[in-house]
Amino acid sequence: MANNTADHPPGNSVAEGNHDGDFGCKLMELRELMELRSAEAVAKLRDMYGDVQSVCRRLKTSPIEGLSGNPVDLEKRHAAFGKNFIPPKKPKTFLQLVWEALQDVTLIILEIAAIISLGLSFYHPQGNDSNVCGQVSGGVEDEGEAQAGWIEGAAILFSVIIVVLVTAFNDWSKEKQFRGLQSRIEQEQKFTVIRNGQVIQIPVAEIVVGDIAQIKYGDLLPADGILIQGNDLKIDESSLTGESDQVRKSLEKDPMLLSGTHVMEGSGRMVVTAVGLNSQTGIIFTLLGAGGEEEEKKVKKAKTQDGVALEIQPLKSEEGVESEEKEEKVVKKVNVTKKEKSVLQGKLTRLAVQIGKAGLIMSAVTVIILILYFVIDTFGVQGREWKAECTPIYIQYFVKFFIIGVTVLVVAVPEGLPLAVTISLAYSVKKMMKDNNLVRHLDACETMGNATAICSDKTGTLTMNRMTVVQAYVGDTHYKTVPEPEAIKPQTLELMVNSISINSAYTTKILPPEREGGLPRHVGNKTECALLGLVMDLKRDYQPIRDEVPEEKLYKVYTFNSSRKSMSTVLKNADGSGFRMYSKGASEIVLRKCSHILDAAGQPRAFKPKDRDEMVRKVIEPMACDGLRTICVATRDFVGAEPDWDNEADILNNLTCICVVGIEDPVRPEVPEAIAKCQKAGITVRMVTGDNINTARAIATKCGILLPGEDFLCLEGKEFNQQIRNDKGEVEQERLDKVWPKLRVLARSSPTDKHTLVKGIIDSTVGETRQVVAVTGDGTNDGPALKKADVGFAMGIAGTDVAKEASDIILTDDNFTSIVKAVMWGRNVYDSISKFLQFQLTVNVVAVIVAFTGACITQDSPLKAVQMLWVNLIMDTLASLALATEPPTEALLLRKPYGRDKPLISRTMMKNILGHAVYQLVVTFTLLFAGERFFNIDSGRNSPLHAPPSEHYTIIFNVFVMMQLFNEINARKIHGERNVFEGVYRNPIFCSVVLGTFALQIIIVQFGGKPFSCTALTLDQWLWCIFIGVAELLWGQFISAVPTHRLKFLKEAGHGITKEEIQQEEQTEDVDEIDHAEMELRRGQILWFRGLNRIQTQIKVVNAFRSSLYEGLEKPESRSSIHNFMSHPEFMPHAEEEVRVPTIEESSAEIELLPSTSASPSKGGGTPPDSSLHTRKPSM
Repeated sequence: MANNTADHPPGNSVAEGNHDGDFGCKLMELRELMELRSAEAVAKLRDMYGDVQSVCRRLKTSPIEGLSGNPVDLEKRHAAFGKNFIPPKKPKTFLQLVWEALQDVTLIILEIAAIISLGLSFYHPQGNDSNVCGQVSGGVEDEGEAQAGWIEGAAILFSVIIVVLVTAFNDWSKEKQFRGLQSRIEQEQKFTVIRNGQVIQIPVAEIVVGDIAQIKYGDLLPADGILIQGNDLKIDESSLTGESDQVRKSLEKDPMLLSGTHVMEGSGRMVVTAVGLNSQTGIIFTLLGAGGEEEEKKVKKAKTQDGVALEIQPLKSEEGVESEEKEEKVVKKVNVTKKEKSVLQGKLTRLAVQIGKAGLIMSAVTVIILILYFVIDTFGVQGREWKAECTPIYIQYFVKFFIIGVTVLVVAVPEGLPLAVTISLAYSVKKMMKDNNLVRHLDACETMGNATAICSDKTGTLTMNRMTVVQAYVGDTHYKTVPEPEAIKPQTLELMVNSISINSAYTTKILPPEREGGLPRHVGNKTECALLGLVMDLKRDYQPIRDEVPEEKLYKVYTFNSSRKSMSTVLKNADGSGFRMYSKGASEIVLRKCSHILDAAGQPRAFKPKDRDEMVRKVIEPMACDGLRTICVATRDFVGAEPDWDNEADILNNLTCICVVGIEDPVRPEVPEAIAKCQKAGITVRMVTGDNINTARAIATKCGILLPGEDFLCLEGKEFNQQIRNDKGEVEQERLDKVWPKLRVLARSSPTDKHTLVKGIIDSTVGETRQVVAVTGDGTNDGPALKKADVGFAMGIAGTDVAKEASDIILTDDNFTSIVKAVMWGRNVYDSISKFLQFQLTVNVVAVIVAFTGACITQDSPLKAVQMLWVNLIMDTLASLALATEPPTEALLLRKPYGRDKPLISRTMMKNILGHAVYQLVVTFTLLFAGERFFNIDSGRNSPLHAPPSEHYTIIFNVFVMMQLFNEINARKIHGERNVFEGVYRNPIFCSVVLGTFALQIIIVQFGGKPFSCTALTLDQWLWCIFIGVAELLWGQFISAVPTHRLKFLKEAGHGITKEEIQQEEQTEDVDEIDHAEMELRRGQILWFRGLNRIQTQIKVVNAFRSSLYEGLEKPESRSSIHNFMSHPEFMPHAEEEVRVPTIEESSAEIELLPSTSASPSKGGGTPPDSSLHTRKPSM
């Protein structure tokens, strides 16, 4: 019998809970059975148990009724066979996170400097006979720093501790959030099982051995099982075996179903035989050290660098055994989640290296000048000899010079930067949750701000994914609205209702609304729901028909797939005289197979090719131009001998067309406005869909993707491929570059087309800037494109598990408007970091120059080390908090995106930095050399050793801080805007930071005393200090009045990757990723700054829990639970008519994460593209 249903045992309908845990099957027996495949498995099953039915009997379950659901029985099953759960890895402890935060190189430099400084403060050499060893004027050890020498070192250490604790706490709370989120996602994951005769959905973790599970297209199997009954079932086992071909499952040939594999076609029922750590996926987890041994359930460490070993499949290669090296290679590849660093990370790394070099040169020069001055003065001018007893003293001097050098270096390096990035990203991610964006990878949030193109799915993203039939062609009449039942002949109506009710997945239903006045709930395939809705509109009910013909009675089912683009169900006639087949599918495909059509009287008449062309012209095209999807419903009767069901070409032919319906998926009301905003913001929106070109064009026009009078391209997948491939069928970048800039709609496209388009746009170097591409998708088939994109958006409601795994951001409301919000937040992150840089670099430039010149001229820095630290560490940390939490405004959407290669510091910002630095330096040096006359106080220059702090130097420090404080307000604008106070009241954090810093400064100056080298100032002096600070705002107005384009000498800093480097990068594709900053460093640069490109450590706050299995949210490859383990099927679709040349080969570098690109892609098994009828998502 074609529909392989096993015979059901009598009697034992529901398993009773009267046994005492002694099931007829042992755990290890079942485990061993599941390790076999195809013929071997069938033979072993027959030898050990007889058939599937006896397995069910031994497991005390019924193939029809399922388990009783009795808690005692379930508990016994848990005890005997384990739970469907893989224990997670332990999270990192707070101390581990602290240790990781300490690895930052900037902090290490500070720690070393602090320890040296502390050591020296307690070291007083004997024989301090100044006459013998010479005395250096002013000396470095002045103004009470002898007694308070330890304070400087202690203050540095204290500030380091603060930064470390803040970072570690940040990481820790992030990890906690992600874990909570992960467990929430897991609880939401449900699977359909039969218990007590009822079909119910239960959380995946509650599935037990003996459960009868219903499986259908698009499912990710949560446990191992044996097939009981199947319709045309095909499974993609590439995640376990590495074979890209789909495996056909049947009772006779191969009934074994494995966890972690994908159902690609068909439906069926299985009895669960292994769960959790005993399932095939669980066994692999255990091998990788992720799960525990079953006995001790201890969590072991995985061996890879990041603990993300979960993607090495031991069964990956065909032979199943490969050398260790290969396996390590796989791990390495898997760890590189995204090929390139995020755009911002790349720019920050380069900027940090540039600043590091500059600071290093400045500090080296400072030390050299100080040493030379000392040597020339002591041994040259004073003509002394180097005596042995003086050596400790000279060494002490040299070390002091070294410390001044380190102070200059510490001031030069922007410590606040990692923190600013962390705060900005963490703040944005939290706020984006409210805007329905669930960010899985932190850097995606900032990359989105640079996006220049969005490739969007149609169904569910631009449209509501609530399909309804709005037009119909029945009995030679084209109805523009759903006809009344009386208007249709009874026998036609009968055929139509039966065909729709029976020829659809029985899991598809229309349920009553959840609350009064709501819309009925559509469950299952949306296109089928629309057809069932039509049955109800015709005042009929589909349920009684289904009850009369249960699934067991379906003789043969041809389920929907991408090559058929139709679905058919065969029934045996009640009198046994023959068969009747019902079909439905894309109208242009099904009509080609029709030889008759029902006329107005309900009688079949001949339907010739010319009739068909006329129908396409008069019915189908007008429907498509209204943006409708057309579905044809047809039937065929087989009389006489039973035909050969495997010969599809003959079976699906000579059909009789019953009707053609037009299904509308209305455009979401808020989409046109959102797309208009994107276009204003300089982002091109493209629609990639599996629908036909007329429907796609109509919807694109309604959304505003196609504007009247624009020069654009709308292509079908076939035509697109002809234009971009050469004679050998390979994709050529030059050809693609001619197509994509004008392409707006790609219709009837396969997943490969979508991936090719996205890859082509990202790799393209035409145009002024390189493109940053975002992709939205919800189906299994969108996986490769989502992964390849710079930012992948998956739909939270309609999305399949596979799509969510491959994405960076999940849209919890499936709405395109949320993408616009993400763009706004992304740009805001970028701007916040630029604002902070503008502020920080001004402080750095001024402080470095003041420390440098002061040290060289007066042999003593006007700003003491502790004061420097106050300015540098504390103020900057607070400023990063203030500037990184600016809320976004709609104005952000009015400018063009920055793109990949736009520098972080624009020329306008450089003008601001240098302009304000000039003002601050002039003021500081004027006060340093003439301040005593202006304020009528004693000069602080060249004061004797151990003198108390002078008013002179306190005023310099105070003025310096006031200027920074008011410049922080100037830093709020980076594009040369005049009104720096605009929207300041919307950011309470900013206001409180500015006022708080001001209050702290008053306390430090009035009561700081020796540790801060300060003395109390009078009210008069305070007012002058504040006045000089306020003048910063006026000076800022003057600077913004100077046109930037006149200042030719300004340079930009912090570039992205240039085109020349892309070429280099492509050559080093297979070499382990070396980021560009590292390359610069390798050219003999100082090791110290190697760590500056670890700013990425702070950017990816989430590094903190790299090694936890739950990193499912950080890296799409890790699998944190059995059911979403290794869910990367090999996405090689069938082509529409002909088998297309495989394109995944060219892109294997990018898709190395999809297992088994090695297996020949041209064999074509894969997900149906999304113009499916029977998919979990209907066509786009």
